[in-house]
Amino acid sequence: MSDRRTRMLEDKYLRESARALVEADIEHLKSDFSHKSLGERAFDRVREGAADLYEEAIDVADDNRGALAALVAAIVVWFARNPILDVLGFDREANDGRDEYHGDLER
Repeated sequence: MSDRRTRMLEDKYLRESARALVEADIEHLKSDFSHKSLGERAFDRVREGAADLYEEAIDVADDNRGALAALVAAIVVWFARNPILDVLGFDREANDGRDEYHGDLER
C-alpha cells in the first residue's frame, strides 16, 4: 500500500467515526427533547439556579453571622424608627404642623 492510500483510508475512518459521533449526539438530543418540553426544561434550569443561589446564600450567611446580625438589626431599627423617636421625645407628627418661626408670628 502506498503512503497516500494509507493516509486516505485513515482519513476516511476518521470521517466515518466523526460522523457516527455527530449522528449519536443528534439522536441523543432528539430523545432528550421528546421527553421534556421547552417550558419544562426552562423551569428546571431556573429551579436549579435558584437552588444553587440559595445554597450560596446559606454558605455566605454562615461565614458572616456578625454582618448578617447587624443587617437584621438595622432593618428592625429602620421599621421601628417612629416609635423609637417618639420615646426619645422627637415626635415628628407633632412638629410637622408647627414651625417655630410661624409660632412667634401668631402670638
